[in-house]
Amino acid sequence: MAAPALIMVTRGSSEPSVAQVAHQLRQGLSSIRPEIQTHSAFIDQNPPALSQVLDQVAASGAHEAALVPMQLTHAVDGSLPMDELMAKARVRFPGLRLTLSRPLGPELTLLTVLDQRLRTALSQARCLELDGLVLSAPCAGDVRGSALLARRARQWSTHHRLPCLTAVADDSGPSVAQAIMSLRAQGRRHIAVGSFFLAADEDYHTQSDLAYRYGAVAVSEPIGAARELYDLVLARYAFAAMDLLDFGFAEEADEEELPPTPHLRVVSA
Repeated sequence: MAAPALIMVTRGSSEPSVAQVAHQLRQGLSSIRPEIQTHSAFIDQNPPALSQVLDQVAASGAHEAALVPMQLTHAVDGSLPMDELMAKARVRFPGLRLTLSRPLGPELTLLTVLDQRLRTALSQARCLELDGLVLSAPCAGDVRGSALLARRARQWSTHHRLPCLTAVADDSGPSVAQAIMSLRAQGRRHIAVGSFFLAADEDYHTQSDLAYRYGAVAVSEPIGAARELYDLVLARYAFAAMDLLDFGFAEEADEEELPPTPHLRVVSA
């Protein structure tokens, strides 16, 4: 029996890098797991829409699909209108069995990617000293995601022995400007911003510009199509696909240390 199709669902954007990262992820996952039919779908602005992807899946002869919301700050309840989309899809595609995974969430492994991205930014900026960090995200996420994001900031702070504050691009928490000013009030002058964004969308550019305007020495690129993200998507897919298995009974299944890296206190060009 063929494996369920994997559909990564992302909010669209006018920024081309959003679609680029989504397609890089699709290609990377297809090369790692060629036996899984893998697709990217967008909620708005970018093609293909979820309905178009489901058309392709149904036309291919597949009977099952697992949808993975590509949100880094939501751990349980995503902001994408997935329940509504799933209800419409089940009516339109009665021959497809569909299941929905929980969002990606602020997983610990992504801090390793954040470190790598920030090191590159610090090297390019020829930054030789650092005494403060800001973890910048598009939003605070759901309740669980917000708690995990705050925990990741504490872990990042402890790992590098530097103060770290979180910042968000919407009104759900402090902006990157407020976070930088708070660190400056503590006497910190060499502050770098790690970008906990999937891709360089409009919110990322706004946060990056604001960070430099308020004196950040470096701002990292987004997480992008990192290998750690492939593993995370596959883990969400595998867990969700369990709901599609028929065990012959009605009973339902019920549904961290950071790898060592050098400290960021001194960065050579």
